[in-house]
Amino acid sequence: MPLPDITIATPADRSRVVSSLVAAFPSDPVLRYLFPDEETYPRHAAAFFGHLFDKRVPKETIWTIERGASTAIWEPPTAENSSSDHDLTAHLPTDALARVRAYDQAVHSALPTSPFWYLGVLGTDPERAGRRWGHAVMSAGLRRAAADGLPAVLETSNLANVEMYRRAGWQVVRTVTEPLPVWVMQHA
Repeated sequence: MPLPDITIATPADRSRVVSSLVAAFPSDPVLRYLFPDEETYPRHAAAFFGHLFDKRVPKETIWTIERGASTAIWEPPTAENSSSDHDLTAHLPTDALARVRAYDQAVHSALPTSPFWYLGVLGTDPERAGRRWGHAVMSAGLRRAAADGLPAVLETSNLANVEMYRRAGWQVVRTVTEPLPVWVMQHA
């Protein structure tokens, strides 16, 4: 079966991307740490993924299949600090925002200090899972990093994902233990 076209997300893709990611991550350790309440998870996860989408869509570094059924949200190397959470402040309760900040601080302290491409989110709508679309959108960002002569970095809190990423050429370079176990991986 041929792979569908990979496109760069536009603002018009926001709703589909966000809904696919919310559906893809309900049992992910990071998302459950950030948003543990079952009732509010959909709303808070949507605000979180929408925030990440809005930060990166102008950079044209979000690759999708079927306009968001499978999505890789990449952060290009940058000298500026783009970790502003102003948009999240308006959409998340104080306790959830504190967990987002604690997680971000822990992970960012474990990331390389030299330039790299960062795979922040990789997810596929569960109704489309098993087609290797995630690998395809991930590969688009990996090609961009390789063209720039830079490594790619990601983090995962899901031990099963560590092996999946290893098979795709990633290796664990650091681990974080607090606020939850996280593996930082690099693809050179």
